[in-house]
Amino acid sequence: MNKFLTIFLYFDPGLGAMIAQAVVAAAAGFLLFSKNVWYKIKSFLGLLKEEEDSFDSIDIDDEDAQ
Repeated sequence: MNKFLTIFLYFDPGLGAMIAQAVVAAAAGFLLFSKNVWYKIKSFLGLLKEEEDSFDSIDIDDEDAQ
């Protein structure tokens, strides 16, 4: 009975890498999800700062095109 218990407790390096990858992916997913939710909450409450457009108009007059 003790022989079977030790078989199930063996973690190979591939499993450790898979667990580390899952932890990093979960953390990144949580950060991106929470950032999106926080942006929507701030937008709903009107707390977002309006950013000025740093680009000038790129409309070209017909006279300038000739």
